[in-house]
Amino acid sequence: MTGIENLFAYMVTALFFIMTPGIDTIFVLNKSIAQGRKSGIYATLGVNAGVLTHTLFAALGLSVIIANSAYAFTIIKYVGAFYLIYLGILKFKNRKDFLPTDDGKQVQKKGNNDFWSGFLTNTLNPKVALFFLAFFPQFINPTQMENPVPFVLLGFAYALIGIVWFLILTVFASVFSQKIKNNPNAGLWLNKLSAFVFILMGIKIALNKN
Repeated sequence: MTGIENLFAYMVTALFFIMTPGIDTIFVLNKSIAQGRKSGIYATLGVNAGVLTHTLFAALGLSVIIANSAYAFTIIKYVGAFYLIYLGILKFKNRKDFLPTDDGKQVQKKGNNDFWSGFLTNTLNPKVALFFLAFFPQFINPTQMENPVPFVLLGFAYALIGIVWFLILTVFASVFSQKIKNNPNAGLWLNKLSAFVFILMGIKIALNKN
């Protein structure tokens, strides 16, 4: 494959990193458990659309700018942190957010919201850009470092693995959504807990000096 070395090792390593719990995992699990399978699917697609965005950044060299500019990194970090805190506050205020709905328009609207929330949660995390900037070159021929094609191919492979893994999580996690629908009090407490987790993650990102 053009400019790519040790593809199998890359796929295994990428799967390991994707399976390691992080913000994306928590986000998809929260949507799947609290709002059902469709929300989890939309969130999965949104998160991995963010992965493709970071892939484009890496291919175009924008990740290098983020890595070398303290101001750019800080701005993106705080925007991402405040967005997570904002999502958490919304979940605290919205008492019905955890209830799955059968209304087609509502499902589509929530699905779009879940997609864009997943997209922004991933895209506004500058550490993902730095991770790709450090990770991808390990599997690219040194003579092809200026070629964007290997970066794009590796990014698509990473996103594909991510979609498969998060869809598996979604299927298993969404089993609990029906139980939550039948027990509004449990759903309300889950909503508050997930809101707290989002706020906590936002604060953690904002206070992280790395």
